[in-house]
Amino acid sequence: MQFQEHKISKKNEASIRPMHPTSVKGVDDMIRLGDLNEAGLLRNLLVRHKEGIIYTYTGSILVAVNPYQQLPIYTNEQVEQYTDRRLGELPPHVFALADSCFFNMRRNHKDQCCVISGESGAGKTESTKLMLQFLASISGQHSWIEQQILEANPILEAFGNAKTIRNDNSSRFGKYIDIYFNKGGAIEGARIEQYLLEKSRVCRQAPEERNYHIFYCMLLGMTPEQKKILSLGNASEYNYLTMGKCTSCEGRDDLKEYAHFRSAMKILTFTENDSWEISKLLASILHLGNVDFEATIQNNLESCDILTSTHFNMAAKLLEVKTKALDMSLTQRSFMTNREKVSKPLSSAQALDGRDAFVKAIYGRMFVWVVDKINSAIYKPPPEDTVRHSIGLLDIFGFENFKKNSFEQLCINFANEQLQQFFVRHVFKLEQEEYARENIVWKHIEFNDNQRTLDVLANKSLNILALIDEESHFPKGTDTTMMNKMNQVHGKTQIYIPPKNNHDTQFGILHFAGVVCYDSQGFLEKNRDALSSDIIQLVETSTNKLLKQIFQADLNSNVVKTTSNARIITPTNSLRQTADTKKRVPTLSGQFRQSLDSLMKTLTACQPYFIRCIKPNDFKKPMLFDRELCIRQLRYSGMMETIRIRKAGYPIRYTFEEFLERYRVLLRTSVCDPKKDYHDTMLEVERDRSIHEKALLIQKVLRGYKYRKHFLKQRGAAIVVQKYWRGYKVRKQYRVVKVGYARLQAKVRGRQLHHRYNQKRAAAIVLQTQTRGYLMRKEFKRKKEAVRLLQAHTRGMLARNAVKRMKKAAFLSAQERRAEELAALERQRRLEEVLRQKREVLAQSESITDQEMVDNIFGFLPSLVGGQEGQAPQGFEDLEGKRVVLEEVDLDDAPMIEEAKDEEDFDDLDDYSFEKFASMYFQGSATHTHIRQRLRQPLLYHDDEADVLVPRPLAHLLIVVLSQAPVPVDS
Repeated sequence: MQFQEHKISKKNEASIRPMHPTSVKGVDDMIRLGDLNEAGLLRNLLVRHKEGIIYTYTGSILVAVNPYQQLPIYTNEQVEQYTDRRLGELPPHVFALADSCFFNMRRNHKDQCCVISGESGAGKTESTKLMLQFLASISGQHSWIEQQILEANPILEAFGNAKTIRNDNSSRFGKYIDIYFNKGGAIEGARIEQYLLEKSRVCRQAPEERNYHIFYCMLLGMTPEQKKILSLGNASEYNYLTMGKCTSCEGRDDLKEYAHFRSAMKILTFTENDSWEISKLLASILHLGNVDFEATIQNNLESCDILTSTHFNMAAKLLEVKTKALDMSLTQRSFMTNREKVSKPLSSAQALDGRDAFVKAIYGRMFVWVVDKINSAIYKPPPEDTVRHSIGLLDIFGFENFKKNSFEQLCINFANEQLQQFFVRHVFKLEQEEYARENIVWKHIEFNDNQRTLDVLANKSLNILALIDEESHFPKGTDTTMMNKMNQVHGKTQIYIPPKNNHDTQFGILHFAGVVCYDSQGFLEKNRDALSSDIIQLVETSTNKLLKQIFQADLNSNVVKTTSNARIITPTNSLRQTADTKKRVPTLSGQFRQSLDSLMKTLTACQPYFIRCIKPNDFKKPMLFDRELCIRQLRYSGMMETIRIRKAGYPIRYTFEEFLERYRVLLRTSVCDPKKDYHDTMLEVERDRSIHEKALLIQKVLRGYKYRKHFLKQRGAAIVVQKYWRGYKVRKQYRVVKVGYARLQAKVRGRQLHHRYNQKRAAAIVLQTQTRGYLMRKEFKRKKEAVRLLQAHTRGMLARNAVKRMKKAAFLSAQERRAEELAALERQRRLEEVLRQKREVLAQSESITDQEMVDNIFGFLPSLVGGQEGQAPQGFEDLEGKRVVLEEVDLDDAPMIEEAKDEEDFDDLDDYSFEKFASMYFQGSATHTHIRQRLRQPLLYHDDEADVLVPRPLAHLLIVVLSQAPVPVDS
């Protein structure tokens, strides 16, 4: 809050009087203020704003002060609290006004409307959304159409709202939402009308302002794959998004808003292809904004070339046009002469203007297409012979006064002038005219009437908008000629403020909110709002379906046909259409005036409600109240005069027919003729009698209500006692029955389990018997086959050995058998000698020294061989003294010992033990001990290879049979 101290002089001391008690703590309805002046109004709003109360009544008019923060007063509990309540029963709230609209629509069967007005940043858009939220809640259906209507706001805000100096979510277009209800009060549909989108914001923004929200949300919310396909980067990389040097908005999450925007698109039946096509056009706008032009000279004429860049190629790809065709349409203009078509190159400045005009046309027509798409989802035409009523919500751009105001601000302020006149006419003019017709003694209340401003702007002949339109239709018309005509026609009026000199391009208009100065540069260009034939022909060659769809009206219009419209070059070298006396091209101001007139007719046919939004400060900060700013808004909104007329006037008025229709029940007759004068006397008599009867009736009803309330209370108490006693009794009986059933269940389930167990046990025994029998038979059969195989091999081996011995016995003589016996005895003796020596060695190994062990091991080696032993190594010199002289033996003279052939066959194995036999004849490291490992070679030596292979499987088979192991498969 801002407070200032003022010193009281002696002159002013006499004029000071005590503050009225109503102004100390503030009142809900400013009609009840004792200090009925500007200071009293301002203090009332200040006190309530300090306490966090933002709503105040002025009769049925709601004054809303923007808190610039989230308040917990819009919950479902608040909706239920304000439903079906009369205006004034509860503290002021936007829900109370919405409920009053809904109640009057259903009771009076008349369309309602709510006009939400105020400066930019006063909170009009939020008030509209809250009205929609309440109406959707009290309809009681919670249907899909209600959700669709609510989800239309995020889409419209994304495409039509932007950050400005005064407002972070400023609506740059106007909208009127008509919500249709059936007889039961349920929402059946809605329709949205849009007015004058600020298309120039797409190309230019003031300092500290942003472009439309959708661009920043798209760049932050799209996936990297989608951005790669569209060749998009960050917001700081695009000229159209950085002119205001502001790419972020405090308190706004663009990523979260994009997710909400995508979900709203799905709810409103936008397909994935529609969303992708919209993204392509938005990306093409950003790429076109980065296209630069280089000035050149061609045939002594200024021309330009497009600088080569990826942005230009990507824009052509997204628009689905040829690169050369896009180049020609941006750098040249074509026009028809009497005989042929002529092309003229454009300068770099003209090419930039043409590019911006193309971009604005794409965005503006796409916005209209999005609104139509939303209407196709939420609007359902009523059935024939069905009457339905509606509540209209008008959220239109507020009064604007910037440092530089252009044609858009003139149209916006003209719309606000119309709404202010509607408010003045409804609140002041019609009411006081009604009092005059009724011959009511009435002191006329002066008010600020803006009718003269409207006359200068639009009503009188040769008004300002008419002059702008007329000059726009002239091919050679310029902003200077337009200014000269306005100075000539309106220079002497008090509403129009002419420029200071002939070179000044600014003029002023005295609006209801103050003087606004406008810069006339670009007025005609913006008012014409026409595209060149080259751009239209470029769109016609495109294969982008959405691009051709949004330009469908231009493609079908006769305006773009070069065969029926001539083209000329204006002094500013911009392409314009020649005037057609039969059918002129509609200008932007003409279209806006036509839609605004339609809106005013709609509002006039409805019963209006008003919400006056107040902006407490220019810094968008909470709990900051600028008194000068607020008192200025209260003055031009007419709040002071409104309070006076509402306090002194008669807010409830009936015609005689309406009064008779409402109170005819008092006449006790079915025939009523409102033209008879004696009805007045009859009504007075009946009034006295009815009041007496109604007093008795009220007493009877109140007494009956009192006793019935007491009876119902006692009966309710008795029912409660009965309920608890019966509940206790039934629960006790239920527990007894529950225990009995539990025991019965236990018995039954036990018998069932016992029976099933016996069945399964018997089945398991049968299965075990059969299985064991089968396994035993299978094992017996396997062993039987193994024994047979072992017997076969053993008998075969024994038979072969017997045959061999019989053959050898036939050829050997008795002498040879004797020699074999002697050789066997000799081998047995040698074997016993070897075993005896081994035992002696083992016995002596415990007492033998290291030196003796070495001598014993290497004693068989000669100490000297041929005199080549050399010098002994270090540590072995003592061995040189021990030399053994070996006897020389001539190997040629040594007798050869001829071994007896096949003497092993004649050895008698019974003379040997198995241990001796094993150590004597087993090959390798095999011993007489038993091992379970598989033999890799025969124990005995065999000359024949077949004899080597045959015993191996036989030995394995014997081991398997003895150990009952599975038979291995031998390769």
